[in-house]
Amino acid sequence: MSKNTKYLLVSLPTSISPANDHDEALTALRSAVTTDYGTVFPFDIPEFKIGTLDALVQQADELAKLELGCEAVVGKVGDSLRTILEGDDEKISQQKTVNDKPVEQYLKTFRWNKVKYRADKPLGEIIDTLQKEVSSIDNDVKNKHNQYNQVKTNLTTLQRKQTGNLSNKSLTTIVDPSLLIQDSEYLETHLIAVPNQITKEFLKSYETLSPMVVPRSAQSIASDDEFTLYAVTTFKKHSLEFIHKSRESKWTPRDYKYKEGGKEAEQKEVDRVGKDERKVWGEALRLGRTAWGEAVMAWVHVLVLRVFVETVLRYGLPLSFTTPKLAKKARNSLDASYSYLGGNAFGRDKKGRVTKDDSSTSADMQAAGHTGDAGEYSAYVCYEFEIR
Repeated sequence: MSKNTKYLLVSLPTSISPANDHDEALTALRSAVTTDYGTVFPFDIPEFKIGTLDALVQQADELAKLELGCEAVVGKVGDSLRTILEGDDEKISQQKTVNDKPVEQYLKTFRWNKVKYRADKPLGEIIDTLQKEVSSIDNDVKNKHNQYNQVKTNLTTLQRKQTGNLSNKSLTTIVDPSLLIQDSEYLETHLIAVPNQITKEFLKSYETLSPMVVPRSAQSIASDDEFTLYAVTTFKKHSLEFIHKSRESKWTPRDYKYKEGGKEAEQKEVDRVGKDERKVWGEALRLGRTAWGEAVMAWVHVLVLRVFVETVLRYGLPLSFTTPKLAKKARNSLDASYSYLGGNAFGRDKKGRVTKDDSSTSADMQAAGHTGDAGEYSAYVCYEFEIR
């Protein structure tokens, strides 16, 4: 999918051609938007069941809000894919298809999905169906993404225990159980990780840190680039005080109890969570790929409905639907050719350039629901969008 490609979904009355003919109108539009500015191709939009004028105006407002929601969901699903694929743009691009087609091919060959969104249903029902679908896509992706993040966090925590430093890594493979006093009524062994730069201070002061520390009980068990792990024996009734004051001295007490078979159990847990992480990763990727395509499809169908509704409000019946690319320059060309459709809302300056010279007319048109894209009044029905 090409990056930063913008599209215009445009509806014009066939009266822009002398013969009031659809094909001639399309030819005229292609003349107005040259290939330097964009590519014009027909965009097939069915006619829908419409109700009252008041209902159409209300539906125009609902569709404007729904389009923003669709765009947001497409962005969220894209962000989820980016996280899952660790920002690999090439892999991300491969996942972003609609009905197994690149976005541009999907737009060029667009056909209204009559199975999912029956065109013979009232507009209100179709809008409700789209709202529910977009909400469901959002919730499904959010839940799966949260599940993946949780499993990934669990795996990272377990892996950190195996690869971290002595202040936080697992001690199962490090501590010889024979160094620990176990099942004693009075004595207890504490494991203390001491920063290497203060080990001398530790050895000088640990015996007086709290009452009833067994003299000369400190034994160096292991060391790494940052910490040295010591075993210290105290009487149980003063253990809490010793641990508390160890933290005050910037030593790290390690909570460790020897368990038979602990090493094997720990590795099994890492393997199990790793397997779960790979499984959920695959599920999240498949869901993200499917959800992105479905969200884009829903977005385009909402845009179609917006064009249809506004075309009916402006022209009475839908007559001509086209989509040129390269939005900014193409739109300037369209303004130059069809500004007369806007009546008093548009004029020309001394050099013949199109200007919007009647703000009150523009405001009146916006109040009536003829807002076009982004709330800006246009002389013709036009919606700009960019699928990232």
